[in-house]
Amino acid sequence: MSRKLKPKSLLMLMFALVMAFTTACSSGGGQEAEEKQGEQPKGEEAKLTKDQPGWSVDTSPITFDWYINFAWFPNKWGEDITSKYVTKKTGVDINFIVPAGNEAEKMNTMIASGSLPDFITLGWYEDAVKKMIEGDLVLPLNELADQYDPYFYKVTDPAKVSWYTQEDGKIYGYPNASSSPKDYEKFGDNLTSTQTFLVRKDMYEALGKPDMRTPEGFLKALEDAKKMFPDVNGQPLIPLGMYDFHEKGNASLEHYIQNFLAVPYEKDGKLNDRFLDPDYIKWLKTMRQANEKGLLAKDIFIDKRPQMEEKIAQGRYFAMLYARSDLANQQNALYANDPNSVYIAVDGPANAKMDPPTLAGPSISGWTVTLISKNVKDKARAIRFLDYLISEEGQRDTFLGEKGVTWDTIDGKDQFLPEVSQLLQSDRGAFDKKYGASHTFWMMMDTNMTPAWAPAAVEPFKQMEDWTRGKTHSFSQFDQLDPQGNSEEGIINGKVLQEWGKALPKMILAKTDAEFDQIWNEYLAKRESLGFAKVQEYRQKKYDENMKKLAEFIK
Repeated sequence: MSRKLKPKSLLMLMFALVMAFTTACSSGGGQEAEEKQGEQPKGEEAKLTKDQPGWSVDTSPITFDWYINFAWFPNKWGEDITSKYVTKKTGVDINFIVPAGNEAEKMNTMIASGSLPDFITLGWYEDAVKKMIEGDLVLPLNELADQYDPYFYKVTDPAKVSWYTQEDGKIYGYPNASSSPKDYEKFGDNLTSTQTFLVRKDMYEALGKPDMRTPEGFLKALEDAKKMFPDVNGQPLIPLGMYDFHEKGNASLEHYIQNFLAVPYEKDGKLNDRFLDPDYIKWLKTMRQANEKGLLAKDIFIDKRPQMEEKIAQGRYFAMLYARSDLANQQNALYANDPNSVYIAVDGPANAKMDPPTLAGPSISGWTVTLISKNVKDKARAIRFLDYLISEEGQRDTFLGEKGVTWDTIDGKDQFLPEVSQLLQSDRGAFDKKYGASHTFWMMMDTNMTPAWAPAAVEPFKQMEDWTRGKTHSFSQFDQLDPQGNSEEGIINGKVLQEWGKALPKMILAKTDAEFDQIWNEYLAKRESLGFAKVQEYRQKKYDENMKKLAEFIK
């Protein structure tokens, strides 16, 4: 049986209902309101601080297209433990795009179309970097940071940001494997070079460990190797290996050998034209003699990196002017088959004074730069993911992987679990596919930070690495000297490089020294007529600017 409410009770009930209705309206109502209050705003609405990792604001699924301008890059994101972990943590998946053939052609085609993937990674020295900036195809990282993620200014190195800041006051790309002057002060004793002169250990020892520093000793060692080891497992020995010939030259026969000859970059504050160095010209003629003697296989004039890697794995080269870091997988395969068949670093071509080589260590420019396209599908997520990768947290995640799965704190040190480390040291290719750690994805690697987590070098890599210690130098002041591609000096420089790309193989293939001299003199006359002096004048100006910049960083 119901009872009627008294007037006072009815009044109290009505008041309570009004208050409840008012509260619900102001908060959005119930559980939904509580959820909204707990959310952080996303995108442009996010108010982030310099100390707050922006990536953590939004970890919803997103896939970025990431172009890697290296045809040899073999890895896929999401097939290994580390990349899966990063995606699970950040929500970011990556679709890598790699050129099928000529990198420069692919890059130029994308630039011409004005359509670029979300991220682009390429060598800082590539003309395409300047073309993308000049063509207004990439976004300034500092403006993205100001708008979406001030964390950028906490995790990046101010010296590197300053180094890459353009004349318009904006920075468009950030480097990997970069070492500033302060990094050299802090880590100098541990910094190594990748530049090596390599020989196959068993063959070199069978020849009595010949001295290959002089042209005479170099040619005799190649000749003796070919006589003693005419074939390797039924295939002809290749006495000397080097990087591929391309339209602008050959790295092994340019800065590589020039560094072994300790050719100075500057003299009394003025840039030195290293190509005119007498020792350098003498060694180019030595290469011509090697070809005349049948010691340069035709392979080296046509092979690209995939073909070289196959032949390195077969142990078909006796000697190589090559980066030790570029044969890790092949070195492991050789070591597993026969520890004596690996490649070791030895003293190679030297100048007449027998000065030790001046090998290039990591510079402030680094190895590659990564840029964000104007077409990027989500500006906020892009800059935040880039900042995550640059940060110590991102470096640890991409180098070590997931704690408890690939690494743990053992004896007070963050390091790989024993079985993970063992695979890294025995089969790099299998390691990359299974674990995807230790710079498998090297686009933003900080080679000053990650050694703290890396296992100590073991053979067959330790000897090569140790050989470069004490011979490694910073040449940061000589980076970024080349003029922009569409400037007068840049157009001249491009034409000069193409002339060099034509002249170099012709000189090596010349039948006589007289023919070599003729080709060489024609090249020098051609570059002079093209206006090379203007290029050198531009470089000198940039060098002077670099010296001032670096001096400021050291203060």
